Amino acid sequence: MTQTRLVEVRQNVLKHNDVLARQLRIRFQEAGVFVASFVSSPGSGKTAFLEKTLTMLRPNYRIAALVGDLATANDAARLSRAEVPVKQIETGTICHLEAQMVENALGDWDLNELDCLFIENVGNLVCPSSYDLGEALRVVLMSTTEGEDKPRKYPTIFNTADVAVITKMDLATAVEFDLKTARASIQAVRPGMKVFEVSSKTGAGMDEWRQFLQSQFVAKAETLLLETV
Repeated sequence: MTQTRLVEVRQNVLKHNDVLARQLRIRFQEAGVFVASFVSSPGSGKTAFLEKTLTMLRPNYRIAALVGDLATANDAARLSRAEVPVKQIETGTICHLEAQMVENALGDWDLNELDCLFIENVGNLVCPSSYDLGEALRVVLMSTTEGEDKPRKYPTIFNTADVAVITKMDLATAVEFDLKTARASIQAVRPGMKVFEVSSKTGAGMDEWRQFLQSQFVAKAETLLLETV
């Protein structure tokens, strides 16, 4: 009975989250905001990568970021160096962000004044896979220092993501990272998945990443235009 009750509670929680996520997605679409979320394990370089992304896009786009963590506002303070609006979401004991948290964090932000919103999830490759945040793009990151088999160990998060980013490529040689094996692991779990290889430290691969994001912005704008015709 206890196990059955736990399953029922979890199903209800996820159902509630899905309803709120759909509402958020509609809200984002109506405001014309492109939303991307980042998921990874702790220490993958997610915050450094997001800071670099925000800095690159800021001159041409109106952008903001939400940052999830169990405690402290350290990541938000770091991202604020990109000179864009940033809010920290402290989840306490919860190991992932939920749609309700995102909705609450948006607060008094006017989405009509934004072109894109980035959401950095709590460092975790398990729980976030089950929670839709209303995003248009989910990005899963893995670093060269974590080994090549992360996708095979955590297949669900790679299956629910749209693109993968391999970070810390500047350390690949030092840690004897096998890029071919890593790519094969990703493709074994998610065939055809687009993969970027980047270094936030040296900037390698970041221009290709920026071009991809810009293509996503254009595609989103064209879709919204067609929907209003």
